[in-house]
Amino acid sequence: MVNKKDSTEVEVNSSAVQTSNQQLGYAIQGYEGSFHQEATRQFFGKDANVIPCATFREVVKLAANDNESQGGVMAIENSIAGSILPNYHLLQKSNLVIIGEVYLQIRQNLLVNRGVKLDEIREVHSHTMAIQQCHDFLDQYKWKLVETEDTALSAKHVHQHKSKHIAAIASKLAAELFDLDIIAPNIHTLKNNYTRFLVLQPEAAVPAVENADKASVYFHTDHSKGSLAKVLSRIADDGINLSKLQSFPIPGSDFKYSFHVDMEFESPEQFFNVIKKIKPMTAELKVYGVYKRGIWK
Repeated sequence: MVNKKDSTEVEVNSSAVQTSNQQLGYAIQGYEGSFHQEATRQFFGKDANVIPCATFREVVKLAANDNESQGGVMAIENSIAGSILPNYHLLQKSNLVIIGEVYLQIRQNLLVNRGVKLDEIREVHSHTMAIQQCHDFLDQYKWKLVETEDTALSAKHVHQHKSKHIAAIASKLAAELFDLDIIAPNIHTLKNNYTRFLVLQPEAAVPAVENADKASVYFHTDHSKGSLAKVLSRIADDGINLSKLQSFPIPGSDFKYSFHVDMEFESPEQFFNVIKKIKPMTAELKVYGVYKRGIWK
């Protein structure tokens, strides 16, 4: 039997744990000021804490530990570059559940220290992908282009070194965090450039998402003739939209494949009904998450 004193201690301890968990952040790949942090803020609000990680593997490992993080946010595909295939494999091997998604428009900006003018720039530093995305703008100038490991880290270094001759290509958030001027906004060549991010939490910590209308599923069939077509036909017959179908070779197999599918539906009941129907038609099936569809902004 718990006496009143013990009960009070339990309540205090529970409160302490809850406060501690609230102080934890979300694991992201990259540094503060990165697009991963922008995506995290878009989903959880601007006060969301982040835990920078060097690699996506580290993101998944940290996000799976609810004593060290509140989950993670991980890029999964880009509207120009396509799917980030290694991240699908990381998701498959983890115990993480998708609780949401974010579509973030990638806007690249030229950042400098306060007061620096365009004709004073001699070098531009950024991640190789960011530099490639901005070639039409950069080709107008004879600047030295220096490839770095991260856009936000480049912005941080410009701020730290107080240089009048070095600029960085990075996000608006990086400019805000490192007190830099955006001397040239939106310098990317292709304006319709979006990255899709998955919001992840450990399986045991995930409540049901209200009004869910999207799900991500992994499966493979016995590879008999027409087996994949039968699964896809059943999904379509039940009125579910297949918004993504991504194939992966099964390691060690003779050119056999597994599949990741994203499904969009009217209600979770509709989704779970079709899952019951296709499960006997597959050799393995795993639901990664049932969540609300992200909005393109």
